[in-house]
Amino acid sequence: MAGPSWLDRLRGARKSALLQDGKRKVHYLFEDGLEMAEEYDLETSQLLARKWREKNALGSCGKWQVEVGEPPMHPGGALESELIKESSSNPIFTRRDTQTSFQWRIRNLPYPKAVYSVSVEKEQRCCVVRTTNKKYYKKFPIPDMDRYQLPLDAAALSFTYANATLIITYQKPQEILAAEQELQQELKKIKAANAGDGECKTQ
Repeated sequence: MAGPSWLDRLRGARKSALLQDGKRKVHYLFEDGLEMAEEYDLETSQLLARKWREKNALGSCGKWQVEVGEPPMHPGGALESELIKESSSNPIFTRRDTQTSFQWRIRNLPYPKAVYSVSVEKEQRCCVVRTTNKKYYKKFPIPDMDRYQLPLDAAALSFTYANATLIITYQKPQEILAAEQELQQELKKIKAANAGDGECKTQ
């Protein structure tokens, strides 16, 4: 999804917006059929959720893939409920950003803080979580850094641990902070509909 300018792709996408429950919900439709949906806090403009959907080979829409925010809970039958119950103690990986950083939380990790290490793999363009007891291993990219074609910086990465949750933080570089600020100015130009007004306004 990287290109000469990700910000230009965002500007060129067809956008619609809806104001609902204290959030600005923005839907993007790109020229290649890729869809992105984001939710922002109306007061702070902080990103709360982002998900993606693309068309499959037959031209029908695939499932939404969550990048930021909590994945949706799928209502299911007894079997699915049992599976969810069984896996409730497994580590749960989610991303929740702040205004100045990308942030991931891994819940249900019972080991002491000293066991964990978090590092940047520059060549593979990802972050890696390891434990000295070899009980947990996780490799994950930072899609925003890829889209803006920026190098990863080990000095920007840190982590804390509390209440069986590992919190990993990557400080946003100035280039992304500036681009996000510019994008917010663009989004505020869209005439957003209020929930209940009917169709979203499109730009």
